[in-house]
Amino acid sequence: MIFTVVNKEIHVGSVDVTGVASSSVFLIGDTNTIALSSIFDTPPESLIIGPFEPVAPLV
Repeated sequence: MIFTVVNKEIHVGSVDVTGVASSSVFLIGDTNTIALSSIFDTPPESLIIGPFEPVAPLV
């Protein structure tokens, strides 16, 4: 299989981000490497997850 990639110029005028997850990546363009890591120094029994507050929609 022959696979050809032609990189051309990209122009982004504006970006509107309305929400972000707890682990997310927002990328425009090319990258060679993305390295992610996470460390918790809190004991698991003291970590409280939820209930979450709902985000009101934009009107």
